Order: sequence, then C-alpha cells, then structure tokens
Amino acid sequence: MREIIADLSAFVGSGQPVALATVVHTWRSAPRPAGASMIVTASAEAIGSVSGGCVEGALFELGTEILHTGIPVLETYGVSDGDAFAVGLTCGGILDIFVERITPQNWPELSILVDAITNDEPVAVATIVRSVHSDQVGRHLIVRPGLTGGARTDGHLGTRRLDETVGPDALGMLASGRSDLVHYGPLGERLGDGIDVFVNVMAPAPRLYIFGAIDFSAALCRVGKTLGFRVTVCDAREVFATARRFPEADEVVVDWPHRWLAGQLVDERTAICVLTHDPKFDVPALKVALDTPAGYIGAMGSRRTHEDRLERLVEAGVTPEQLQRLHSPIGLDLGARTPEETAISILAEIIQQRWGGSGASLAVTDGPIHRGASR
Repeated sequence: MREIIADLSAFVGSGQPVALATVVHTWRSAPRPAGASMIVTASAEAIGSVSGGCVEGALFELGTEILHTGIPVLETYGVSDGDAFAVGLTCGGILDIFVERITPQNWPELSILVDAITNDEPVAVATIVRSVHSDQVGRHLIVRPGLTGGARTDGHLGTRRLDETVGPDALGMLASGRSDLVHYGPLGERLGDGIDVFVNVMAPAPRLYIFGAIDFSAALCRVGKTLGFRVTVCDAREVFATARRFPEADEVVVDWPHRWLAGQLVDERTAICVLTHDPKFDVPALKVALDTPAGYIGAMGSRRTHEDRLERLVEAGVTPEQLQRLHSPIGLDLGARTPEETAISILAEIIQQRWGGSGASLAVTDGPIHRGASR
C-alpha cells in the first residue's frame, strides 16, 4: 500500500471514493507479495499493481463494480481457475485479493496512516477480510508502537476483545517486517476460526550503510536506492565524502565509520557494506558491525586481504561465531568487473541472504521461484 498511499489519500481527501484491491495471501509463484495494492477510481483510473499485469484487467472491472455496490469482496485468482487464461494469471501462482470501497466515512482514520507513512514511522493496518459477522468485513485497525511500549491503535474491528488481540499481534508482525493473514475465533480468540484479518505491515525503508567513499560505493548507492533502501555513505575523508559525489544517497556522513555506526539504529533489515579495504577503517567498523543484529555484513577486498582482515579481527577480539556472519570477499560470483556490475553482485547477495535463495540459476533449481510464496 505504501506505493499508492499518496494517490489514495488525495482521492479520498477530495471526497472521491476509490476501490482498494490488496493482495492478502499468496501460494506458489505468485507475482507480487502480500500487501501489494491497486486502486480503481470513479474516473476510471487504475493506479498501482497487484500482479505485475496478470489480473489488473479483471480487478479493474471488479473494482468498478464495488465502487457502485460498496460490498467488499475477497477474490481468488490462479491457474486452477477455468478462466485463468482469460484473467491472465499464467505464472503458476495463486492470489487472494481483498477489494473494498474506501471513503472518508468508512475509514476516517486514513489520515493517521498517511501521516505515519509520510513521516517514515512504522505502522501496520489490520483489515477484516472474512468474518462470520458480515458487518465486520472491511473494518480497519491502525497499529503503531506506543510511546511507552505496547500497541497504539486507531479504528475499531467491531469488538473490544478483537482490537485488544489483534493490536499486539500486529505490533509483533511490525517488528519482524512481515505482512500476513491471521485467523481468529468469532469472539477474537487467537486459537480459533471464523475471522480472517490481514495485517499489512509498512515499516520504514531498510537501511543500507556503505563505508568508503569510492566509485564502487557510488554504484552501490544507485542500485541500493533502486531496491528501496535508505542509503547512507560514510567516510572519514572529507574531500571524498560529499553530496556531489553521491547525489543518490539519502545521507553522506564525514566521520570514522566505527564511531558513526556505534550511534546508529541497526536492525535485522539493515545491510552494512564496508568497501574501504583499508585496515584502519575496516577492522574497527567490522568489529562494531558484528556486534549488531544487522541482517547482512559484507567487506570488499581480495582473498589475501580477507585473510589478513580475519587475523586482525581475531586480534581485536571478534569471536569465530561473529566471523561466520561476515560476507567476504563481498558479493556473489557473477563475473562482475565494473563498479555497476559489482554493485549488482553485492545487492544480489543481500537479497539472497534476506530470502534464503541458493544463488544458482533458476533454470537448474526446483520449487517456488518466489521464496516465501509457498504456504
């Protein structure tokens, strides 16, 4: 939803209803993940994508219908349907898509969601997509971390117990960065069935910290931005660490990498790339990095540089278990030569680390193409 939130807010804010279609569950090689969204406007516009073009035509017609009826629908699209080729979902995946009409009246808390996303704050939206109580379908609960812990919620799912159950669950999913469909009992029981709630997690962009203001860093910055990272370039050398050399970076910092990193927020979605291949920069920065929960830590250099670096890290007190987390030499073996090709090999390894891919050609692998889509 993040990618269409500005358009959604603009239309609804001007009093124009829209039909919002959201992927709430996927199986096998689904083309887009849960949370992908598209809107259909009363002026016959379609904005966003839920399948990369596979089912948008069918959803446009359904969205137009729901704009008139106001009745939300949970629809399934997949190759098992007799109408699969007419719909166009020929990739082998299956999508559950929830389509609802959004107006200022049925979602007055939408502005809270818009503000949270605009301010880059973590936020989740819980939406009832199926219920034994039909009047609950389409209700929303906006969930954010509380100022003193716990969940801060806006909206109402129909019962106080359901709000009190879904709020903490959504907060936990927000912490893990995972959107999913959650099942509850008719009264909001965690171990039950009767109510399906889709929790759409919209965490801030993951962070990419690049240490070393070199040409490879500039290329990595550009590719990282393409993949949706918030990119910081840090180097102690003021003459090299300039916004002019790294125009795509969200932030360019002049400081010693280890000192700057020690004061930054690092979580499991953070990627740290040390590209200086200079011991006086590398070793202190990696020592700090390996003490963080960063999901990816990589260091550039030859195999000889890597062996020397390992010895220096051990001398600095880094444990063997910590060294197992270090990706060095950095990147996948793609035969990269230019800075741009090297940047792609590094980001490819970051993607592999995040989703657990093999790094092999898909032509020689089996199973789902999209990791995490087989449920």
